[in-house]
Amino acid sequence: MLLTIDAGNTNIVFAVYHGEKQVCAWRMHTNSGRTADEYVALLSPLMVRYGIDESDIKDVLISSVVPAVNSPLMDLCDKAYKVKPIFVTSDLLKDKININLDKPEDVGADRLVNALAVCAYYQTPAVVVDFGTATTFDVVGENNTYEGGVISPGINLSIEALHRAAAKLPMIAIEKPERAIGKNTKEAMQSGIYWGYVGLIEGILKRIEIEMGVKPYVIGTGGLAPLFAQGTKVIDIIDQDLTLKGLLEIYNGKK
Repeated sequence: MLLTIDAGNTNIVFAVYHGEKQVCAWRMHTNSGRTADEYVALLSPLMVRYGIDESDIKDVLISSVVPAVNSPLMDLCDKAYKVKPIFVTSDLLKDKININLDKPEDVGADRLVNALAVCAYYQTPAVVVDFGTATTFDVVGENNTYEGGVISPGINLSIEALHRAAAKLPMIAIEKPERAIGKNTKEAMQSGIYWGYVGLIEGILKRIEIEMGVKPYVIGTGGLAPLFAQGTKVIDIIDQDLTLKGLLEIYNGKK
């Protein structure tokens, strides 16, 4: 069995595969202070629940954008599964996808994994809009080429910044407002966040389309993707498992 780990700034996703089939998946909040023993204590009962013996895990593939969690995750793999994990890097993917960047080593592993998943499962050219800690736009050209993209502040980060910087602005839940003109502070903030990000999404995708000279296929991923897809027609499909699909694709290519 294969264990894939997608370590992001907000959450870490663990998924176990038997061949092409995903057996189970778990999500937990990213905590850079969590130790290997704590990971073992969290994951072992979940494995048991799905009838997975730790000795069943033969390979581990990790995509991480949080250097502080890498060492504990390596220790987890050694202690629990007796496996040395493989970390996704630009060098690991250089034979699978062309990386048309000034410094390929600087791009986040998750963005490259998503691009690889697009090449394997969707039409190109394409753009991945990932609603994570940052809202990112990753451009995949023809011939399996990662062309770069856009990084903007994440939605939750924007809400936290408003709350911290303005004493009278509360923390709010992210919801789709019925109208743009808010009748109170909460509604006004929800409108600014929701419709503001819809405008950002549409505007950036339009600029990308102009620069590419062709309309790309747009894949949304990340926890807030379905909510924001309700407010615009520019997202063609939602795929919450895009990064996991990319990790599985890398593993299959390595066998």
